[in-house]
Amino acid sequence: MKIAIIGAGNLGLSIAKGILNANGKTQMYLTKRNPLEIYSFEKYGNVIITSDNREAVKNADILIFAVQPSQLQAILENTKDLICQKHVIISTITGFSIAKIEAIIGTEHHIIRSMPNTAISVGKSMTCICANKKGETKIDLAKAIFNKMGHTLEIPEDQMQAATVICASGIAFWMRLIRATTQGAIQLGFDAKEAQELAMHTCNGAASLLIESESHPEAEIDKVTTPQGCTIQGLNEMEHQGLSSSLIQGIIASFDKISRIKEKQL
Repeated sequence: MKIAIIGAGNLGLSIAKGILNANGKTQMYLTKRNPLEIYSFEKYGNVIITSDNREAVKNADILIFAVQPSQLQAILENTKDLICQKHVIISTITGFSIAKIEAIIGTEHHIIRSMPNTAISVGKSMTCICANKKGETKIDLAKAIFNKMGHTLEIPEDQMQAATVICASGIAFWMRLIRATTQGAIQLGFDAKEAQELAMHTCNGAASLLIESESHPEAEIDKVTTPQGCTIQGLNEMEHQGLSSSLIQGIIASFDKISRIKEKQL
């Protein structure tokens, strides 16, 4: 399997790390306008670094596009004469619809949209996927790729914007919550390193508990909130200060922003 990642920025490199760590035999092309920044990936031995998108497209079977939204159209226009039936096209581009990709390269290609997050580099991404009619025949291939680096969920394309906010932007939201917990732990007397260790492993445990037990968050909360106890006291104070409300408002604000980005692209 030959994979080309067109646009080896933060997300592109995270995907590359995830794929290479999960399947070391994969031959990969990584493209970047300044390839000097990513030559360290040659240590894998089966990675070709280039600034030539056409070279990567010509020699790969799976094309993963991870460039900025403003760059994708020009790249597709420049390479569309090389894109053929063998290719599986996977776009990670925010707000760039399947219909718009089809308008550039045609409807006869296998086109899949995916929205992974940067946790893909450690095999923990939540990746949402959708496809055009032709691409539906390759959706299991896309899932197989991304399931090696976390968890996938197939959704309708009209939910991709919301998935971007919850899964991709969501990484930053959870990082901020971990940071806030770390700061609280420091105020209670732990040093910075200990505080972060306590915060991130507790967060990881909470998520793992829900995943493994298939339980509801409130059911697990009930297990640690005793009458007149310290946990319910803390939870109630957080809610009085707007914890849930601020999170929801932040999610909606991010969704409104991505909606405006899409409108500009239409």
